[in-house]
Amino acid sequence: MNLLLDTHALLWWLADDPQLSPKARSVIADPDNTVFLSAVVVWEIRLKQAIGKLKVPRSFGEVLAGQPFSELPVTVAHANALVGLPAVHRDPFDRMLVAQATVERLTIVTRDDDIPRYGIATVTA
Repeated sequence: MNLLLDTHALLWWLADDPQLSPKARSVIADPDNTVFLSAVVVWEIRLKQAIGKLKVPRSFGEVLAGQPFSELPVTVAHANALVGLPAVHRDPFDRMLVAQATVERLTIVTRDDDIPRYGIATVTA
């Protein structure tokens, strides 16, 4: 399975937070699965950090680099896929994750109730 982590799923994974479901923890840890980390997720985290809405450790970049995740950049194809998305979600970060998952055929690990309404595969974070 090819997975894409939503922002909260990544943060819960990194913090070993019990809010992350056993199923999500299992699929993320499974070496047979490829886990993608979108630039969009890091962008959202750093933006929230910059405006004081989120505290992350100074070593956050190093912690991410130490994870066995594959980087997923934002591409023109991802941006173009936004046009076809229904107006289910207003959050631009989540909409881009949905576009990326659609184009790349990824399963999103999320607790967001709106994301499954796009008709894409999800695992409950």
